[in-house]
This record gives sequence, C-alpha cells and structure tokens, in this order.
Amino acid sequence: MTAPKPVRLMLVDDHLVVRMGLIAILKAEPRLRIIAEAEDVASAHAQFRAHQPDVTLMDLRLPGGGGIEAVKAIRAEYPDARILMLTTFDLEEEIHRALQAGACGYLLKNISREDLVQAIVAAHLDGTSTLSPEISARLAASEGSAELTARETEVLSLMVKGLTNKDIARILGFTPRTSKAHVKHLLGKLGATDRTEAVALALQRGIVPMD
Repeated sequence: MTAPKPVRLMLVDDHLVVRMGLIAILKAEPRLRIIAEAEDVASAHAQFRAHQPDVTLMDLRLPGGGGIEAVKAIRAEYPDARILMLTTFDLEEEIHRALQAGACGYLLKNISREDLVQAIVAAHLDGTSTLSPEISARLAASEGSAELTARETEVLSLMVKGLTNKDIARILGFTPRTSKAHVKHLLGKLGATDRTEAVALALQRGIVPMD
C-alpha cells in the first residue's frame, strides 16, 4: 500500500527562533513536510501564492498588519486555504476575529507536539477546526453568558471609551439615572464587580472591538 503523501506545511512567524523551533520538533514527523516560511503579512501572502501549502501555521502578531490580516488576504484569493493560528495571545476578541476571518483553528504555543501534529493533519484531511483546550473553555464560558441588548452594547462601548454615566446619558439622550441603571444591568450580565472589570471583559470577549 502506498503511504499517504505528507501534509505540505508553511510556517509564518516573525521570530526566526520560533520557526527554527517548530522545524526542529516537526521535521521528524513523516506525515508533515515543511515547504515554506514567512515572517510578515506580505511574505506570507507571497509564499502562499508561490507554494500553495496544504496547511499554514500562522502567528497572530506579524509585521505589516498582523496574522488575521494575512488570513483575510490569503483566503480572499484562496478560499479553501486551511490556516491554523499558533500564538501566545488568548484574548477572546482576537480568537473571534481570527475564526471569523477564516482560520480553521486557534492554538496556543504551549500545545504539545502530538496535539499540534494532530491538529495539522485534521485541518488537512477535512478542515476540522481545532482549538486549544483553554480557548474552548473560554469561548464556552463567554457564550454561556447572557446576551446584551443593542442599547446595552452602545452603553458598554461608551464605557470602554472611559465616559461617565452623565456623559453616556447626554450622548444617548436619556437621564443620568437611566444611564446608571444600564451600567448596573451590564455589570450583572457580564458578571463584573465594577466598571473596570466590565470594560476588561468586554474587550476580552470581543463584545466591543479593541482599537
């Protein structure tokens, strides 16, 4: 029986040492073959176009716009591209943005070699979406929280900008007392003890985009 062809893999990370480390731990895996490397958004797109790998491991922080922008650019030209984010960043906003951009998985760099190889192979075989356990748990927790109304989301967006209850009331056209009530309801829905924690949770969960 003919052995299956190895998965053709591209590595995208702006740190040479990280790429070298990935090569060191993956090169002995017969199911994988590293065919290209890139260090920024432009080279990631160019190298993908030149080699069209089966799977790409993409860091989140890259010169030239970031890994999410690289995912968007590649998938705009190659809609079937299978890209796994591999990063140290676990903010929920970034996770949601990456998956919405078309990444087929979000992995943290503390992942084991065995789990990383399995995620790469699964992405290649059937496009299976793989999330690190910490990411899955965080998304499950945020999805289980109560949804905010459109008005509450507006109020929360203004809170993130640092506006007071009085300022929020003036901008949205209601009384400071109503503004205070909205903030109180928001704290309860988010499970936050104060405004600072509510703002932090809003950014972590991607409810309000981070500028």
